[in-house]
Amino acid sequence: MRRRKQSDGAIPVPGSAGLLVTRMVKVDDREELSFQDDKGASRSTWIAAALVVAIVGWMGSGYVLPSEDADTPQASDGEVEPVSVAVEQSSTQQVTLYFQAEGQAQPDRDTEIRAETSGDVAEVLVAKGADVGDGAVIARLSATRAEADLERAREELDRAQREFNNASELLERGVATVDRVSQARATLAAAKAAVTTAEEAMDSLEIKAPFAGRIETLSLDKGEFVQAGANVGRIVDNRPLTVAIQVPQQALGRIKSGQTARVSFITGEEREGTVSFVGTAASAETRTFLTEITVSNEAGAIPAGISAEIRIPTGTEDAHFVQPSTVSLSPEGRLGVKTVDDTNTVVFHPIEVVRAEIDGIWVTGLPETARIITVGQGFVREGEDVKPSVNPKKATSLAQGD
Repeated sequence: MRRRKQSDGAIPVPGSAGLLVTRMVKVDDREELSFQDDKGASRSTWIAAALVVAIVGWMGSGYVLPSEDADTPQASDGEVEPVSVAVEQSSTQQVTLYFQAEGQAQPDRDTEIRAETSGDVAEVLVAKGADVGDGAVIARLSATRAEADLERAREELDRAQREFNNASELLERGVATVDRVSQARATLAAAKAAVTTAEEAMDSLEIKAPFAGRIETLSLDKGEFVQAGANVGRIVDNRPLTVAIQVPQQALGRIKSGQTARVSFITGEEREGTVSFVGTAASAETRTFLTEITVSNEAGAIPAGISAEIRIPTGTEDAHFVQPSTVSLSPEGRLGVKTVDDTNTVVFHPIEVVRAEIDGIWVTGLPETARIITVGQGFVREGEDVKPSVNPKKATSLAQGD
């Protein structure tokens, strides 16, 4: 379509997509549209295309024009220098093994004091906290009623004795019958039993200590009425003490009656004791065995009920003393120590900890003499060649233990 001059009635109208729409107006009032490109609108398209080409060219420049580093010759194919590690010479030593456990001190005997008969408290002879001997009188009950019962029982006994004697004489004369004599004998026996009961009631008026010990509680006051069988106090004997511990199943075979034990109480006292009992039936809840250690406490200075730590020597073992930092794990998760053999090759030895100290542990599983890697064990693997530097083991670490 040919373009008309402006004088022919052309009116420019802005359009979309960078085109100018020209409205043509004719003389005869008919309209005709024509389109033309806007050169300024296509400029951004050329700029974007140029950027894409530049980026692609830069990314491919490494292949077309390799860097100078690529022409640098690679390192020589010689042997890699072995890793340097510090080693420590170690030898086995005989160390005493211990079984350790926490326990509680218990009194040798602990029982309640009970009244054997009813009555009013006439006097209290000891106070709470007093040390008493075996059979010592703690309190006495009023004897008025008991004395009356004993007097009546004795009178009944005298009467029954006379009745029996008379019946026996009459039987000899042929006047009385055998049944009368038997009845008199039964009455006499009942009277004797009544006297015995009354005498025991008199003895029961004294509340006595069942054994020597310390009065821990006492709930008796003068004039108080107590019933027969009532609990009136508690007596404890802590000479000697008994320390009870629980031994797990895996350690039961190492504990025997008669073994010596070292007992450290929480109060600071230390005593030597003897294993006096080892249980043969495990607890259903914990699967442990009750074990008791008897500890001498002649002065009674150590109270019952406090906590204690027990160490029982269970034998000896040839072991190495190592630092915990030298212990590592194998790929399979086993605990072990890495050493260097005669050819400077790393060897991994699985170990077992047999005793722990504050500054180290005693382990088995290593050869009699070994060069233990102390520095760098985390950077080498089993079978790898290393360059060891000897670090002599300190004499103080060799003397740990007993």
